[in-house]
Amino acid sequence: MKADRGTAWIHVGLLLIAAALFLSAYNEMASHEARNSAQQVIEQLCETLPTESTAGTEAPAVPEYLLDAGREMPVQTINGRDYIGVLSIPSLELELPVISQWDYPALKVAPCRYSGSLYQDNLIICAHNYASHFGKLKTLQPGDTVQFTDMDENVVTFRMVERETLGPTDVEGMEAGDWDLTLFTCTVGGQTRVTIRFEREKD
Repeated sequence: MKADRGTAWIHVGLLLIAAALFLSAYNEMASHEARNSAQQVIEQLCETLPTESTAGTEAPAVPEYLLDAGREMPVQTINGRDYIGVLSIPSLELELPVISQWDYPALKVAPCRYSGSLYQDNLIICAHNYASHFGKLKTLQPGDTVQFTDMDENVVTFRMVERETLGPTDVEGMEAGDWDLTLFTCTVGGQTRVTIRFEREKD
């Protein structure tokens, strides 16, 4: 009887190991596909971003978004999805396009705007915890910087100031506080949200 129980537990253990290996392989494959998708979008966005001013044409002294913070963020449509810009995280060696509106299929392609606007200093961006997306977000340290480039080629730099752990349905907590930029992703298993808060660098 004891031998049968032991054999059963061995089989259960082997099944759990196989399931873990399958899940790990699936996540790695999804991360690889997400990396390729993001890179393809980045290449196309680079082709569509405004070029530098030609000779004899001066850029405006004050960017338009500073004059009209309430305006919508411009978008560029790639493969049927609207993108609001490119997020660069130098310390993680990441450069990622950001989709204008989030949904679960979109999150498999690239990080998405969860809410807010770059121009109103309340932008929140979410992404899967793929290694090629926000999987290493928790390793950011206070003082680390990120940059966001919008579709008008305005570049804004932010500095990390705080890390929080929030519940998976804590929308109020996610949107609380006077943060200029928030990046977040789920932990393995989706039990909590790694949440990184940033302040805009002063010009």
